[in-house]
Amino acid sequence: MPPLARHTRFSSARSRSAGALTWTYAVRARCSPGYSTDEVADMRVAVLGTGQVGRRLASKLVEVGHTVTMGSRTADNADATAWAAETGGAHGTFADAAADADVIVNATSGTVSLAALTAAGADNLRGKVVVDVSNPLDFSQGFPPKLVVPEAGSVAESLQAAFPDAFVVKTLNTTNNQVMVDPGRIPGKHSIFLSGDDAAAKKTVTELLLAFGWAPDQLIDLGPLHTARSTEPMVLLWVSLFQALGTEDVNIGVFTA
Repeated sequence: MPPLARHTRFSSARSRSAGALTWTYAVRARCSPGYSTDEVADMRVAVLGTGQVGRRLASKLVEVGHTVTMGSRTADNADATAWAAETGGAHGTFADAAADADVIVNATSGTVSLAALTAAGADNLRGKVVVDVSNPLDFSQGFPPKLVVPEAGSVAESLQAAFPDAFVVKTLNTTNNQVMVDPGRIPGKHSIFLSGDDAAAKKTVTELLLAFGWAPDQLIDLGPLHTARSTEPMVLLWVSLFQALGTEDVNIGVFTA
């Protein structure tokens, strides 16, 4: 198998492989309520993280009509500067991006997410929805990575504990970035999950997912934020499926009896 980039297996920008595949299993599940398919109104969104996940999500958010600022550790980050020039978006530091945002997307690596949001500033997160798409992966011993389980149980819970005045919602972390913003790459029904303690915050995130192209029956609200403890490890299953099936266009589908 060819060498693999450390941070791109769950966020690859490569062309799709032939033959998109869906991995399915049957369980009883509680599906998300039938929210309206109307797109959310124009919002100011901060995307923290300049990797492939961050750039892909930021570009999609611009495409569906939102005002997007990409945040990084330094205001002159080359990837953020190039992305802004290409899309017409803005860029700055983590704090710059979060300051005026209505919604904040954490697209940083899960092992540094707490540091990134700390740099963004608690005051800039207060009262805002934080969409956490991160996974806490350790590549120090190569590929495949290991999962780092934070003391709180998940990255999402760690962020919520550190910023209790924000509304953290975990989602989109169980597939690669191309499918995140274009679920039609994989035919048929496949699923994406939401975890969070605030119903209004989850409704906002649900509306964003619908604007991305996810159908209501593809969204599964798992309940409180602690359920992110079950979805963050799913990225390791995604890695195994990718390796076994030879395509990055793979996702998990959940069906009810």
